Amino acid sequence: MVERTGATFPIGYGLKVPEDADKVGAYWEERRGIIHATNFTLDANKRVLQACFATGPIGRIAAVDALSSIRGTKKRKAQGGCSKFQD
Repeated sequence: MVERTGATFPIGYGLKVPEDADKVGAYWEERRGIIHATNFTLDANKRVLQACFATGPIGRIAAVDALSSIRGTKKRKAQGGCSKFQD
């Protein structure tokens, strides 16, 4: 998947319902056999900084919004206002 998207980070794809959904606490739908959108922002130590769980198309994080959030967190850290984000 990373080769197809050009992403420089791992992407979860082809997950199993319900086993993998239950591992991350994602909402899943038995009727369609799908896991609803689940987004995580991790720090360099792979700790979850933010999580977003959607049950439909509203509330999903767009890449531009995720980048904006990460940049804001880094800026606050640089200003001494946020200690949880690791480079």
